[in-house]
Amino acid sequence: METVTFRKMEDGTRDEYLLLQRLEKPHLAGVAKRVLRELAQQGEESMDGYLITRLEHALQGATRAYREGADDDWIVATLVHDIGDGLAPQNHDRFAAEMLRPFVREEVTWVVEHHGAFQMIYYAQHYGWNQHERDKYRDSPYFQSCVDFCARWDQSSFDPDYDSKPLEFFAPMVERVFARKAYDDAVVQPGIVRGLPVLSATAA
Repeated sequence: METVTFRKMEDGTRDEYLLLQRLEKPHLAGVAKRVLRELAQQGEESMDGYLITRLEHALQGATRAYREGADDDWIVATLVHDIGDGLAPQNHDRFAAEMLRPFVREEVTWVVEHHGAFQMIYYAQHYGWNQHERDKYRDSPYFQSCVDFCARWDQSSFDPDYDSKPLEFFAPMVERVFARKAYDDAVVQPGIVRGLPVLSATAA
């Protein structure tokens, strides 16, 4: 196994850093597989008190997005929007957003980053919290996209009887998204608002 010799970064040589750069390439190429592995593991974890697992919530939301005609950005973001629940339960929304930020539209990243506050409209009043926490973001061009994301794909996806697609169905989409060039302006599209697909009468 090739390794560097330095024990402090300041002592590394150019050749050593070029070695590390070369060795990093397959690691970067493996992001999608690690994301899928983490999602699969969430199928073994229950969401205490809920009727479904964390994985099923992710699959259900992503399936709804797919059936409504969403693109890869929305589908993959919906699949991973709660992936931080285990490691970062107090800021899981930002955790997922940082994973996605280099690879999807800014609009989609913003929605994932803020969905926790927007979800409060459905339950915060029961805890004596501010149910309208999302109102502080009304000036954002992405406000309505987040409202729609929560209403159509997040808060509605806790149904044990829903016919979700399996994780394997979404694997090619995950692979495509995380194979993109990081921070490509053509992908990130800062300031562009597309919104969610128009909801048809037949969407389920």
